[in-house]
Amino acid sequence: MTTSDSKKNTGPLVAGVDLGGTAVNSTLLDSAGTFLISDLCEHPARSVEGPAICLQQIVDGLQEAVTKAGRSREEIAAIGLDTPGPATADGVFSSRGSTNFVHPDWAGFDIRGGLEKILGVPVHYLNDGNAAAVWGHTTIFGNRPNKTSVSAIIGTGLGGGIIHKGTVVAGSRGFGGELGHVLIPTESLTAMLPELAGYTAHCNCGRDGDLESLCSLTAIRKNLLPHYLKKYSDHPLASLDPAKAAIQVRGLAAAGDAMCQQIFQVQARALGLFFDQMINVFDPDALIIGGGAIETEETFQEWFVTEVKKGMPSQREEQLSITIEIMPNGDTAGARGAAIEAQRALVSTA
Repeated sequence: MTTSDSKKNTGPLVAGVDLGGTAVNSTLLDSAGTFLISDLCEHPARSVEGPAICLQQIVDGLQEAVTKAGRSREEIAAIGLDTPGPATADGVFSSRGSTNFVHPDWAGFDIRGGLEKILGVPVHYLNDGNAAAVWGHTTIFGNRPNKTSVSAIIGTGLGGGIIHKGTVVAGSRGFGGELGHVLIPTESLTAMLPELAGYTAHCNCGRDGDLESLCSLTAIRKNLLPHYLKKYSDHPLASLDPAKAAIQVRGLAAAGDAMCQQIFQVQARALGLFFDQMINVFDPDALIIGGGAIETEETFQEWFVTEVKKGMPSQREEQLSITIEIMPNGDTAGARGAAIEAQRALVSTA
């Protein structure tokens, strides 16, 4: 896939829309596989005001995108849409609602069907982790059909996705790729990092010791930072609000702060233990790391990947060639992945 701001007409368009709790991102993909917008059309999401407002925001965002590309909305033949979950494979939000969509009208709302009705074109739905995984997989392997990858997206939570032989593993109900809720062998983690003795990792899903409870911004705020501040009580972050302090941990770790590096070491080693499980389940061609946690200097990315590898038990000789990759263009991953998947669905039904 390539990117361009060219206004050259290259056939029908597919749009990609990434609707998050705080932002709506839109992009356009032409039939030649070129993204017509080099970055994104982005604006704040008004998800707290309910589905009707957000659907209109998507419509407005698509109009902005086609105007920027010098095209028209009538040229859009299909739309790829992604959102955070929990939602079914058909894009129906859980009846209990969603962490990112708190307005009561979101509970049980069919966002895929609602958008399709307004725009009159097919809408293909993915959860945001799966959409980002499609983008990461495609940037590394292109359209080679026999490749398998596992992507872990480290953000506020831990999203991700599995692409097996070129196909998204969405599961029978749409909850496939919920990698953040895979349990981690915490006894192995404590054996590597003895300072974690007595540490309990709680996750918002109700589990203890899953990947998200160890490897996410929420894990830093709720679990890791309070644990390490007991040892580093005079650290500057000790005087800050926990949410504000957690956001600063990555930058301080990249700058060499000892406590913050220890926190990211925990995250990396936990991710290594998780990747070991994925290697034994899927025998993938590549493991991909994305998200805000690693959107920083290359030297920090290299250090983090090295720590991930230290967390992985010894592999079979035949599997030593499995690479660990950093997902490029992380901010655009969801919208671009959704567009790519929607284009594939459109071609397959043509």
